[in-house]
Parts: sequence; C-alpha cells; structure tokens
Amino acid sequence: MAKVHVVFYSLYGHVYTMAEAVAEGARGVPGTDVALFQVAELASEESLARSGGKEARARFAHVPTIEPDQLADADAIIFGTPTRFGNMAAPMRNLLDRTGGLWAKGKLVGKVGSVFTSTSTQHGGHETTVTSFHTTLLHHGMVVVGVPYSCPELTNMGEITGGSPYGAGTLAGGDGKRQPSANELAIARFQGKHVAEVTAKLVK
Repeated sequence: MAKVHVVFYSLYGHVYTMAEAVAEGARGVPGTDVALFQVAELASEESLARSGGKEARARFAHVPTIEPDQLADADAIIFGTPTRFGNMAAPMRNLLDRTGGLWAKGKLVGKVGSVFTSTSTQHGGHETTVTSFHTTLLHHGMVVVGVPYSCPELTNMGEITGGSPYGAGTLAGGDGKRQPSANELAIARFQGKHVAEVTAKLVK
C-alpha cells in the first residue's frame, strides 16, 4: 500500500473542502491508503471567535491534528494552506519549522510532496504560495509533484477559477462567502489522483 497523507490548515473551511476533494482523488487509485490530518491552530479561542473562524473550524473538528514525526509515516504528503500575503499560513509554517529532526535524519528524502491553496482574490498568491512552499519540500529532499496540463480544468477560460500547474486552488472572496467551484474541486481531485499514481510507481 502507498500511504498518502493530506495535511491541511484551514480557518474558514475552504482549504478543508479542497482537502476532502484531494483525498477523494487519491483514494481512487487502487492500493492507496489515504489519511486526512489538520495542522494545529495557533490563534487563541478568543481570536478565533472574533474572526468567525471558531464556528467554521467546527466542521472539521473530527480531523486529527498531525505532529511532525507523523509526516515520516507517509510515502506522499499533499499539503493544503490558505495564503498569507503570498506565502503559507503561520500554523503550516510552524509545523514545518518543527521538522528539523526529520531533516537531520533524512526521513522525508524521496517522498512525494505536493501543495494546494486558497486565496481571497484571483491574483492573491495562487502561484507564489505553492512555489514558495516547494522550497521547504526540496530542502527535505522530497519529489515535488504539481498538476500537469493533462488536467483539462486548468484550461477552463469560461469562468474565474483557481488552480495552476503548481497545484489546485480556490478563490474564497474578500468576505469568504465563495465556496470551491466544481472546476476547482475537479482540479483538486485530479491532483490527489496524480500524486497517488506517481507515488504508487515510486513505491513499486
């Protein structure tokens, strides 16, 4: 069995919805064991309540929180994070900053790494968030996998949509009311499936 971890941080639920689609795509590949994990929140309960994140996060309260050492259990890790000024969110950065022990022992070398994201606007960091995330994965010696143009939804010009050859993405809107579209979820499922297929070949 090829083990795929989908590891996400989500504040308002958009990245969680995308993570579920990514996991669905990966599960569609025979011989793949998929586990969904969330990243620990750093904000206080008071801050979450004030921002509206506390209510939204209740949707995925059942998802276990991952610890750095658990990353080494997977053959592939697909990370999901909202953007913060064109970079990953602080809770995701905190998780990765705690992987020094894994790096020192080469525990992630040769494993597959992939990234998806959510932004509030069309040009709010869909590409920079993912590609800047890749730097950490490459330092760990991971094999970076994106979304090839064999995914037809990447060339959809009939609507505003997230997603790029670097990874799936969704647009949440400035008020967070927009939910992932059918096109964006299709790209997310494609990413999960593609990563699982690549991982299966490497494991074999």
